[in-house]
Amino acid sequence: MKAKSKKFLWITIAVLVVALSIFIYVKFYFVFAVGVKSGQLNYVTQKGYVFKTYEGKLIQSGFRSKTPGSLTSNEFEFSITNEEVAQKLMLSGGHEVDLHYKEYLGALPWRGYSKYVVDSIISIKEPNSVHESIPYEE
Repeated sequence: MKAKSKKFLWITIAVLVVALSIFIYVKFYFVFAVGVKSGQLNYVTQKGYVFKTYEGKLIQSGFRSKTPGSLTSNEFEFSITNEEVAQKLMLSGGHEVDLHYKEYLGALPWRGYSKYVVDSIISIKEPNSVHESIPYEE
């Protein structure tokens, strides 16, 4: 009788470990969506106490409302994992940019504060420019 209860305990623990592993993978490492956001780059900053991460904000054209009767601008807050991309964006405040991003279901402290992670720059345009945009080359 004791051997059966030990076997049941080990099977239960193994199932819980596998379930927890799957949950952590889906929540923090599975890429839920990939896309491109365009707008005016508001800021990029490096912050954090233990994990120094790059965070930024993009102001998109148009308005949306989370509550009826009010207007707010479309803001896209994101994290950046690539230091080279972050440095380039730090020098591009106020410019129109097209950013490629990955969306996760949850944020990790060493990856940034946001579940949106910008991994590359598609293009950077001068503010209020009539010139054609030049693709960013790494």
